[in-house]
Amino acid sequence: MPERFAHDAAALEALAREALLEIAPADAVGGLLDAVREDEGVVTLHFAALQSGYPGWRWTASVSEVEGLEPSVLEVELLPGDGALLAPEWVPWADRLEEYRAAQAAAGEPDETVELAADEADLEELGDSEDADEDSEDDPDIDDPDIDDSDIDDVDEHDLHRDFDHEVDFEPDVEELDDDEETGAP
Repeated sequence: MPERFAHDAAALEALAREALLEIAPADAVGGLLDAVREDEGVVTLHFAALQSGYPGWRWTASVSEVEGLEPSVLEVELLPGDGALLAPEWVPWADRLEEYRAAQAAAGEPDETVELAADEADLEELGDSEDADEDSEDDPDIDDPDIDDSDIDDVDEHDLHRDFDHEVDFEPDVEELDDDEETGAP
C-alpha cells in the first residue's frame, strides 16, 4: 500500500481481511492485490478470490480512513474483475420468444407456443354469448321457483345490514368472583 494513507497499511489490510472472513471462508480470500483511495476518507482494498467458479473475480473491502479516527469497514463484497466469467445479459421474455419463433420458422418446425390473441370467430362467438346473457334476464324460465317475488318487497333494509357494534363488558363481576372463592369453585 502507498504511504499516503493516514493509518498503518498493515492495519488497514488486517481490518479488511477480518471483515471479509466474516462472509467468506478463509481459503476463498487470497492475497492483497491493491489498495485504492476512492474518495476523501475511503480506501478500497482488493483481494484475490480463490474459490473455484470465480476466475477473475476479487474480494473488495471499503474502509473509512480519516486521520484522527479509527478506521472502520464500510462494505465488503465479491466483484468481477477484468476477464471474469459473467452471466449473459438479461433479455426480456418477449424478445426471447420472438427469437425462438424465428428459429422455429427457419428450421421449418411448427410453432408450439400458445397464441394469446383470439381470432375473429372466437370474438364473434363471445359477442353472441353476451347477447344471450342480456336476453336471459327477461326469461321467466330462468327464475327460481322457490323464490316468491312478493317476499323481496317485505325485506327490511336493517336485515341486510346487521349492526355488529355490540358493547362487550370485559370487567369481571367482583361479587361473582368472591362467591367462587368461598365455595372453592374454579
